[in-house]
Amino acid sequence: MPSAVATTSLFSPLEMGPYTLPNRVVMAPLTRNRARTGFVPWELNAEYYAQRSSAGFIVSEATQISQQGQGYPNTPGIYTAEQVAGWKLVTQAVHAKGGHIFLQLWHVGAVSHSSFQPAGQMPVSPSGVPFHDGSVMTADGRIVPYERPHALEIPEIQDIVADFRRGAENALAAGFDGVEVHGANGYLLEQFLMGHSNLRTDAYGGSIENRARLLLQVVDTVIEVWGADRVGVRLSPWGRGFSGETDVVPVYSYVLRELDARKLAYLHLIEPHVREGSAPIPEEARSPLVTFRPLYPGVIVTAGGYKRETAIAVVENGLADAVAFGRIFIANPDLPRRLMENAPLNPYDRSTFYGGNEHGYTDYPALEE
Repeated sequence: MPSAVATTSLFSPLEMGPYTLPNRVVMAPLTRNRARTGFVPWELNAEYYAQRSSAGFIVSEATQISQQGQGYPNTPGIYTAEQVAGWKLVTQAVHAKGGHIFLQLWHVGAVSHSSFQPAGQMPVSPSGVPFHDGSVMTADGRIVPYERPHALEIPEIQDIVADFRRGAENALAAGFDGVEVHGANGYLLEQFLMGHSNLRTDAYGGSIENRARLLLQVVDTVIEVWGADRVGVRLSPWGRGFSGETDVVPVYSYVLRELDARKLAYLHLIEPHVREGSAPIPEEARSPLVTFRPLYPGVIVTAGGYKRETAIAVVENGLADAVAFGRIFIANPDLPRRLMENAPLNPYDRSTFYGGNEHGYTDYPALEE
C-alpha cells in the first residue's frame, strides 16, 4: 500500500509532524554506555551526536525514565536536573548544525538486575516471570542469570506512567524536537504485550486490549506533553521478546490501529532478525511491512540491517517512508552523504560499541578527512 506521505527517494525531504526533514536516512537509537557519573550526558556525547546531525533526524540512545527503568551500565537518564542539563548540551550541538533529534524514552522492566535498582530491589515485570532463561548484566559489568522480578501492582503501574510523563516533560525542557516511546526489544512495554510474560488477570492482562493498555496509556500521557505530531513509537513484531508467540499479527494489528488513530509523528518498526537454526517463523514475519503497512498509512520508519540498495527500494516502493541505520551510522558520521554518493563506508569496530572513550565513538572520519 503506498504511503500517505509522498515518497520519491531515500534522499528526498520528508514532511513529519511539524518538521521538514532533509532526507529519509534516520540515525537509529544506539546504546553506547558512555554517560558520566549520575548517568549524565556530557560534552563527548554532544560531539558524537553533532557529528551525525545530517541525518533526516536522530533518535537518541535509549534513555531510562527512572532508576528502576535502567538495565545496563552507564546508560543516560532523563529523570534528574543534571541529566536534563547534560542532554541540553546534546540538543544544542545538534541544532547548531541544523539537525533534529528525538529522545527515546525507556524502561527495561525485567531486563535488569537488582544491582541497578533502588535499594537493591528486584526488577519489575507484568507477572513476576523472568525475561527468559538467559543472562543479564550487573551494574559492575558481570554476566549473571536473570532474577525473578517483582510483579507490578496497579498503583506501581500508574507510577511508571507518571515516570514516562516526567521523562517527556524533561525531554521538552532539554530542547529535543520530539520523543520516541520504546515499546520494542522485549523491554517493559513489550513485556505487557507478550502473552508468555503477561499472565495478569486484571485490566492489564488477558485480552489483547488489556495487554496493550499500558503501552497506549504511556503514549497518551506523552502526547499530553508533546502533542501527537512530535511523538513516535518503536515496536518489534517477531523480535526477541515475541519468540514463540502465536498471536503476533492480532496483537500488532490492534496496536497499530490504535496508534494510527492518534496521528503520531511516526511509527518505528524493527524488522525481525531471522538467524540460521532458529525456530521456524510464519511467512508474514519475513515481511512485516507488507503485513502491517495497510494498517498504518502514516509515516513509517523501518530498521533492521538495511543496506543502501534495500533502503532505497523500501522507500521507493512505499512500504516505508524512512530507514533507520545503526552500526554503519556509528562508523560513518556523514552517512546520508555517503549513501547518496554511493561512497565507500568506514568499517565499524564492534569492540568499541559499548563503553570507553572517544575511540570508536567520535574518531570515525568523514569523507573530506
